Amino acid sequence: MNLWELPTLDLAKELLGMKLIHDDDKGTTSGYIVETEAYLGPEDRAAHSYNNRRTARTEVMYDEAGTIYTYFIYGMHVCFNIVSGPVNKPEAILIRALQPIEGIEEMKERRVRAKTEIQLTNGPGKLSKAMGFTLSDNGKKMNEENIRIEEGIELGVHEISSGPRIGIQYAEEAVHYPYRFWIKNNPYVSR
Repeated sequence: MNLWELPTLDLAKELLGMKLIHDDDKGTTSGYIVETEAYLGPEDRAAHSYNNRRTARTEVMYDEAGTIYTYFIYGMHVCFNIVSGPVNKPEAILIRALQPIEGIEEMKERRVRAKTEIQLTNGPGKLSKAMGFTLSDNGKKMNEENIRIEEGIELGVHEISSGPRIGIQYAEEAVHYPYRFWIKNNPYVSR
């Protein structure tokens, strides 16, 4: 089965341990995905596409699974997501944290305020900055240009935890949905 054909909640777990790679003019940066959050579209009050909201920002969510969705949060941080639903079913997975593998020196240059290697990528804005993701990546297709996913570390079901998503206090009952997934005991998981 094609990875992008998996249902969103399954894909959010499947992405854990996979290697996310970005090639740009500064070289290659990569890391193992250690934390994700799933957003289930029109029925999910926490999703940007809740109630089939269509805006210039969310339009890319209506594209095919495997499309990259980047956006600004708090007016200064880029968040990196992968569209995960079928066409016109706007679901997405936020990549929340990575364990760096390649390009660590470049990540340090991009994240000069990080005091430790863990702080380079232990949150969605941090990992986007460290990996060099920008708003210009919005709408690109995974594995077709300079951003790709490869097999990484294999995880057993007992190595994955789940719980409520972070930073969505406005989302009423959706605040409690256990749609955040992470690798147990991995120090790079966000706080």
